[in-house]
Amino acid sequence: MTQPTSADLQALFETQRRHRWRAGQTTAPERQALLRRLGAAIQRHRVALAGALALDLGKSRAESEITELHATVEELRHAVRHLPRWMAPRRVRTPTTLLGTRSEIEFQPRGVTLILSAWNYPVNLALVPLIASLAAGNTAVLKPSEKAPATARALRRLLEEVFEPRLVAVVEGDAGVAGALTELPFDHIFFTGSGAIGKKVLAAAAPNLTGVTLELGGKSPAIVHESADLGLTAERLAWGKFLNAGQTCVAPDYVLVPEVLQGSLMARLREVIPHRFGEAERLRKGTDYGRMVDGRSVERLSRLTRDSVAMGARVELGGDFDPPSRFISPTVVTGVTPEMPLMAEELFGPVLPVLTYRDFGEALALVRRLDPPLALYTFAEDEGAVEQVRRETTSGGLVVNGTVVHLSNPHLPFGGVGPSGMGRYHGEYGFRTFSHERAVLHEGRGSGVRFLYPPYGRPLPRFVAWAMRKLEG
Repeated sequence: MTQPTSADLQALFETQRRHRWRAGQTTAPERQALLRRLGAAIQRHRVALAGALALDLGKSRAESEITELHATVEELRHAVRHLPRWMAPRRVRTPTTLLGTRSEIEFQPRGVTLILSAWNYPVNLALVPLIASLAAGNTAVLKPSEKAPATARALRRLLEEVFEPRLVAVVEGDAGVAGALTELPFDHIFFTGSGAIGKKVLAAAAPNLTGVTLELGGKSPAIVHESADLGLTAERLAWGKFLNAGQTCVAPDYVLVPEVLQGSLMARLREVIPHRFGEAERLRKGTDYGRMVDGRSVERLSRLTRDSVAMGARVELGGDFDPPSRFISPTVVTGVTPEMPLMAEELFGPVLPVLTYRDFGEALALVRRLDPPLALYTFAEDEGAVEQVRRETTSGGLVVNGTVVHLSNPHLPFGGVGPSGMGRYHGEYGFRTFSHERAVLHEGRGSGVRFLYPPYGRPLPRFVAWAMRKLEG
């Protein structure tokens, strides 16, 4: 594949910039028709997309359907269904001092948008932001991750079949291409990826004062309270952690469990993990368990695990690291402390560190000491403990007695806080992310604002000023 030059990217940007006002004036039925065309194309390319996901990440057809294709189609259907309401101007109240006026908020497209998507869910994380951008009336340039090349090619074939480049264009290439794109004066950039790259995107956008949405990650904790149902906890914890071989931005990154319950939780994990994902030959075949994106990711997690074991941690389950095959067995490590390498960075793979605590407040203090996570999971039957987690922590999302599932609800905003992200999307929140909310005020001929005009020594303005003070009370 020949990489686009800076001149190619500039020409594409100018093409979309010329079209952005036409795209922005489309009606709700016109945008719904665009989205339906995209939905029909996804159905036609469904098998090809699943095949590409298998090549890039070893995903089974069932996992591709559940986590990528169905989720994307549902997001699209939700947007089509609700788009007229989202687009409608919203009347808002006007204060008494502005008697004779009316106010509303209208939603304008931002203009030319750039979507930089990630490799771990390369269909979903490309198309869901695109759906939001098109629903809001923008043009869009999509740059899929080069780490999932088969899926990038499949997305390009799909989108070129449906859209003209002046509305939607797919640009393939390496990190240098992504960097060149971020330097163009887009009206909004939507990035999904690591915090380190997110900082570079933000810095590149700053000279153009381009708005940026950053969907990042971090170390999402799972806090197990003494009141938790350990059978349910193990089942849901294992699924959320080892889904997509742990390469999920909201996967539980580590577990905090009462010291007295660690043995019981481990016993249940030893039952659940082989039952759900297989062992030995079945696990290696990957029918229910994926692969890492590359050998370097395997080597990184092997090193972090090995170095933590050297400091006193213990591999309780798994521990098979095979870089040439891009394979890591589902691995659970106990005896981990906050100072160990496994706690120094987001793992983004199927290694689960287990830390113990004696006091619930001690567990919450550790969570607060680390960066605010993209997701926080708490397992507890005690409502008081759940309320304590709500009061004493912050996170992008919170799931009680579950993991990951909040992503599938388009009525909930998805996004981080602080180092785990900036901005939010899904459903109406995605539409609003890709829209400018313009304030509109209509002043009638009989507007009372004229009573506020100078000269202020006259009796009427003085009376108005007195009345305003009284209204404050």
